[in-house]
Amino acid sequence: MKKHILPIAAMAALMCACGQSGFKVSGSVDGAADSTFMVLEESSNGRWFILDSVKTSGNGKFEISMPAPQFPDIYRLRLGDKSIYFPIDSLDNIEISTSLASFGSAYELSGSDNAAKVAEIDKKALALSSLPTAEFDRKAAEWKQELAKQILSDPSSIVAYYIINKYIGDEPLFNPVNDFDFKIIGAVTNAFNSFRPNDPRTPYMVDMVRQGLAARHRASAKADTMFVAETKLINIELQDVNGKMQSLQEVAKHGKLLLLNFTIYSAEFSPACNKVLADAYRKYKAQGLEIFQVAIDTEEFQWRQSAVNLPWITVYDPMGPESRNFSAYNVTQLPLTYVIDRSGEIVERVTDITELDRIVARHI
Repeated sequence: MKKHILPIAAMAALMCACGQSGFKVSGSVDGAADSTFMVLEESSNGRWFILDSVKTSGNGKFEISMPAPQFPDIYRLRLGDKSIYFPIDSLDNIEISTSLASFGSAYELSGSDNAAKVAEIDKKALALSSLPTAEFDRKAAEWKQELAKQILSDPSSIVAYYIINKYIGDEPLFNPVNDFDFKIIGAVTNAFNSFRPNDPRTPYMVDMVRQGLAARHRASAKADTMFVAETKLINIELQDVNGKMQSLQEVAKHGKLLLLNFTIYSAEFSPACNKVLADAYRKYKAQGLEIFQVAIDTEEFQWRQSAVNLPWITVYDPMGPESRNFSAYNVTQLPLTYVIDRSGEIVERVTDITELDRIVARHI
């Protein structure tokens, strides 16, 4: 029998690959002590989950390993409120070189081409964010033309997904209200639909396009009354205090009068707002009133502490004011409430919460 003999180097590489069951993130943080604490987090369409933590050694070295993800995803290494973002395909070995003083702003990423691309994107975005508005607008427009070419060369890649979801400050880099941007977002969504139908990012992007269409419609509208009269219910799907995914469209199917309330529990107005909601809920619940409340507190723990005692549906949006749910519903002030009738149609926008009882009584 003829045997195939591999070179020693090839055999070593093969043995290494066969023995690896996940990905590794390692590197050094110059100036870090053996007590410097960092966490590795994974993205779930904008919501971040802690996977593990690591402390640097006395010379700033660190290493952390995790099982390979089912689908390529975005991860970040966070030190306090500073983060370094990178994609993981499956068995990547990412190397990070940075310092304690410049963590999140000056660093080197190696180990995969996609990681290097994401690092370059983040550095460019950081540089643009410090420019005056006029110069920022001009250079950002030029840069987006370059990014569009990169996206369209591989629209189903995790890097393409990262780019169309990138924010600079409070503004999305690719805004669906803009014609050019919307085409690029649509191209990525179509590619994921075709080549990654089971990827959890695919339905998220389909919903992003749907909400983008609604946002484009509102941008051409002249008043909120047009939005209420002509816009169909746009789904919001977020987790409640028990970790259960709640769908606005599913709740609206139950034939109840529904209040969609946007709020922030840590705000001064929150106790008074929730009291008005609670009074209306007690008064009209038996007649078919339901409340779907979306909170954007910066601290999820604080939201949970308050939400656990509320009798209606309350969900948490980790994207805060940057959320596409806010843009989809034209949230320009808080608190804000929409009245959704028993057929699932938006019938009224309530900006003065003190008028809520009168308004509910009219629609119940």
